[in-house]
Order: sequence, then structure tokens, then C-alpha cells
Amino acid sequence: MGRGRSSSFKSSLELEALGAPIEVRRHAAARRLTLRVSKTKRAVLVTVPAQCRMEEASRFVESNLDWVRECLGAVPAPIPFADGARIPLRGRLHRLCFPGVTRARPVVEVAAGTGATPQLVVSGRLEHASRRLKDWLVEQARADLDASVSRHSSTLGVKARSISLRDQTSRWGSCTAGGLLSFSWRLVLAPGHVLDYVAAHEVAHLLEMNHGPRFWKHVARCMPRLEEAKRWLRSNGADLHRYGAAP
Repeated sequence: MGRGRSSSFKSSLELEALGAPIEVRRHAAARRLTLRVSKTKRAVLVTVPAQCRMEEASRFVESNLDWVRECLGAVPAPIPFADGARIPLRGRLHRLCFPGVTRARPVVEVAAGTGATPQLVVSGRLEHASRRLKDWLVEQARADLDASVSRHSSTLGVKARSISLRDQTSRWGSCTAGGLLSFSWRLVLAPGHVLDYVAAHEVAHLLEMNHGPRFWKHVARCMPRLEEAKRWLRSNGADLHRYGAAP
């Protein structure tokens, strides 16, 4: 992309004082030190010039501790996959229930709960419940995305070579020139029209590998609720990374 080479490594600078990891990234094109707080990673990101010493990076963080603490305080707390936690599924909150080993029950079951909140019941040994739930959510995301991509591909007269799911924090989807589509499995946590929009966005890239007027016309053909979905992602997208994160 012509932005210069960069490297990244984790640093424990001020880890105890901040209660959050710090990533110091050396960047060949950087001319000064910069600092930001990532909501999706819940980490402090420091970008420094290639020849910057770690002592200087440490002093830079220390001089901005009040600002960093304020930003970290505004980041919503992580919600691990644990018994009793509430997580969204297709935009609706569900309460997690980990009953342990039970007979004649599926691994994950959507069940009626108390009041208006349904349950996600994850059976099996408790130490595996979090992983089982994540595996199930990935399967649900794949089914939803397969259906959306197929529908939008038919509308635009294109065909994707393959679909993969990841847990990237920088983007919700991507498309290569060779027709390989990749999506974040966390889209299954969002309302259905949001997942559908991201699928339409990436399918449209099979025709236009840019974000010009023709690209957006293709997306609009597939997705009447385009602007609504974009607004939702801007306002709520970062929060989806809270779920399943370590406390």
C-alpha cells in the first residue's frame, strides 16, 4: 500500500498501572510517536519511529497516562462466555446457561428463558462450554453468510470462489481479486440486516474492487437497508468484540 514497512510486538510498559496490554509498533514511515486506545483489542497502541528507543516510548506513555486511563474507562467491560452472561445472537440478547453434562440434549440449544430473554443452553463439561459455544456461533455465522452471499451473488450475477470466517478486529469482511471472501464470525451477534449488508458489500467487490459510485449502486441493489446497517456498525460494531473476551 506504499505506507512503509512496520513491525509490531507486545510490551508490558505500564501494564500493572493501566490494567491493559500495550502494543508498541515500530513503523518505518513514522516521524513521531502516536498513541491511541483500541476498543476492539482493549489495548493501548503506541506507534514509534523505527529507531525509537523503548525508554522513550515508555516516557511517552507515562506522560499521557491520565488520557489513556480516561479512554480505557470509556471502553465497555469484556463479557466472557460464562454461565449467566448475556450475549446477543442475531441482535437479540440471550442468557447463557451452562448446566454441565446432560443427556439427550444438543451441544447448544436455544431455549425459552425466564421473562422475555431466551437462553443459549450449552451442555457438556463446564471447562469446554466456552469453546463449544464459540464453535457453534461460528457455525451459525457460516450458515447465515453462505445464504446471504449466495443470494447477493445471484442478484449481481457473480460467484465467490470461497468463504472463510475469522476473528479479525480491523474489518468485518474482505474480498480478494481472486474472489475469496472473508468475514468476521462476530457478525452473527449483530442484527440480521447488518450481517446481510456486510455480505452484500463484499459480493459487490467481486464486480468493483473499489468504493466508487458503481460499487455502491451494486450494494444498494442487494441491500435496501444499506444506510441503516452502516449506521449500526459505526455505533455498535466495536461492542461485538466484548463478547467472549477474557475478563
